Amino acid sequence: MSTHLKEKEEKILQVLEFLAKETAKGTPIIVEGKKDVETLRDLAVEGKIITAKTGGKSLLDVISEIEKTNASEVILLFDFDRRGKEWTKRLKQQLERARIKANVRFWLELLSLVGREVKDVEGLTTYMETLKSKICNS
Repeated sequence: MSTHLKEKEEKILQVLEFLAKETAKGTPIIVEGKKDVETLRDLAVEGKIITAKTGGKSLLDVISEIEKTNASEVILLFDFDRRGKEWTKRLKQQLERARIKANVRFWLELLSLVGREVKDVEGLTTYMETLKSKICNS
């Protein structure tokens, strides 16, 4: 049991490390809200993070904000619930129309690792802490 949990923890940390490296190169991350930004900062992810669902922003507002960064690629990291999946799909389509690559690789990797155990990005910190304590106690 503990080796499985340890492997899972290592894989998640690896995804987060690659995410941090990608943002350090200047690739912006698009998340839902302020708590998601705080969580990524707690998980050592620096760089430009744009919130998509704060201050009454529409999908067009978000795309406009992304276009202002002059980024050719952005990382979409919405929640892992049904609404997060819908937003990811819709924003990806809109960005591709605007000729901006929407990278969903990190989102898909985290989704496959945390499955139904974590419903949102802000839950990642608590999940990692729980995982660590389960590993220590087994």
